[in-house]
Parts: sequence; C-alpha cells; structure tokens
Amino acid sequence: MRDEGGKARPSEDTARGTLRERIASGRQAGRAAIARARERTRTAVRNGSAALRAGGDAARRRTAPSPALPYLALLRTPALPMATPVMHREMRVATYNVHRWSGLNGRSRPDAARAAFVISELDADVVALQEVLRPFTGEDPLEMLSDALGLHLAFAVTRQHKLGQLGNAILSRLPISGLSVLDISYSRIERRGALCAQVGGDAEGGGLSVIATHLSLVDRTRHRQVQSLLEHPQLATGAAVLLGDMNAWRRCKASRELDSTLEQHHNRAWPASFPALRPVLALDRIYARGADVVDVATHATAAARRASDHLPVVARIAVKPATGDPA
Repeated sequence: MRDEGGKARPSEDTARGTLRERIASGRQAGRAAIARARERTRTAVRNGSAALRAGGDAARRRTAPSPALPYLALLRTPALPMATPVMHREMRVATYNVHRWSGLNGRSRPDAARAAFVISELDADVVALQEVLRPFTGEDPLEMLSDALGLHLAFAVTRQHKLGQLGNAILSRLPISGLSVLDISYSRIERRGALCAQVGGDAEGGGLSVIATHLSLVDRTRHRQVQSLLEHPQLATGAAVLLGDMNAWRRCKASRELDSTLEQHHNRAWPASFPALRPVLALDRIYARGADVVDVATHATAAARRASDHLPVVARIAVKPATGDPA
C-alpha cells in the first residue's frame, strides 16, 4: 500500500509489532526501575533499623543502671564514748533475719523498734543481721539501734529495695578493726553478699573474724557460695564464726560441706528457726573455725515471734587458743 505521495506505508502488522516491542520494553524498564526502587528502600530500611537499634542500645546503656555489687555502706562506733571491752575466750554470738523490719508476715509497716527490742534481749557480744533495710528517707534504724545498745556497727548493701538499701549488718560490743565485703552473686536473679569483720583484734590481726551472710534459695548456687566463703581468708585462718540465713531447708551439698568443714554445735540437730510462730526449718545457723560451739538454740520469746518471720539463733562459743598461747 502506498500513500498519496506514492511512498509505501508500513503494514498494520508491522506497526502493531513495533508497538508491542515498545510496550514490552517499557514494561521491562518499569519493572527494573521498580526493583531498583525496592532495593533502595530495603537498604534504607535496613540501614535505618540498624541505626535505630544502635541508637536504642546506646540509649539503654546510658540510662540503664549498672549492676549494684555488694559494697560497704556504713561503719560507725556508738555515739556515746564507752570503755573498750576485753575479748574473753567465751563469747555469745547470734544471727537474726529481721525481715526488713516488717514483722511476722512482712506486710506491716517497717518498725525497727520491734526487732531492736529482740536484739536487746539476746545480750550477745556479736549479732549478724540479714534482710536489713536502710530507708532512703527518715531516720536510720541501724544508727539508732547502734546508739541505743552501745554497739559498733557495719552494714553492707546487697541490693536496692524499693524502700531503701537492703543487706547484711554486724553489731559488736568489741571494736571493729577490719572489714571486707564479698560478692557471692552467682545468679542473675538473686543478689547475695557476705560482710566480713574482724572484732576484738587490731590492724595486725587477732581477735575473732565474723562473717555475716544470706545464702541463695537455689541449691547449686548456694553450694558455690559456700565454696567461696570457705576460701575466704578470714574464715580460713584464725578464730572465725560464720553466721546467717543459710536457706538450708533440707540437707544439700552446701549444708553437707559446711557440716564437714567447720566446727558445728554439739546438739543432735540444728534448732528450727522458721517460720517464727511454728518453726520447722533450721534456716539460720552458726558455724565456727578455731572455736568450739558450746551450745546453740533459738531465741523464742513472745517478742521474737512477732518481730520477724525468723527467730534469732544464739550460740555460746569458746575461742581456741592460738598456737603458742597459753590454754
């Protein structure tokens, strides 16, 4: 077919083929462009997400509190000057879980006066306290207790409680000449520590080492904690007592190792101290090294049954003469 000028015109089939090729080429180019756009979007999203995660992680690192390791928070002497007592071979020691000063069921408003009265009843030369709460605001019950009873005081924070610092304390009639704090937190769930004090001696040593602790609820963790305590220099040399809530509600590796390694009481069984109203579990215990545990018993007065969910445990110990000392 020719046009009016006599030139040949392309056939309709040829025109349609050319159009189809252009359409196909356009579609291919469009798909390629869409694919490139999608890839750029994915790359941007990936980069943006990575940056967001990095920024979020950095922000969390900046704002998240670092793990609170046990540390010494308080050391003081009685407010009123007192004559320095002489350390005798035989001493009275005690351990007491005061349950955050919150009474028998833990629901009462913290009232340290209840436990303070029980501690005064004990008439002990050295008292180890567990679950001691030092509130963020108001008067410090530990300082009041130290002044009221005329006792030297050391306190180590184990963890932060919503109401204040929570940890272990040692009260002593004898001056405290040395201190250390041991971190025995072998679990992410439980923060645990031990407060170690030298009483009745001097900076060169002597006297009695006192280790106050509160062990884990988990058997395996508790066993590791006992191993760490037994390796501690203050428990490995000289006269020492280990006091605390051992959480040994049944015979386990931790309790067996303590029983076989340290001097224990001469009673046939550990006295039950928990729960305070009707004790069935011997959670609170007193061990010694370089000293004999002459006798041990719970302090089960009416006041003690109301002041905490644990009863205090009291022991009479006889410190063995050091090598070369007269018997």
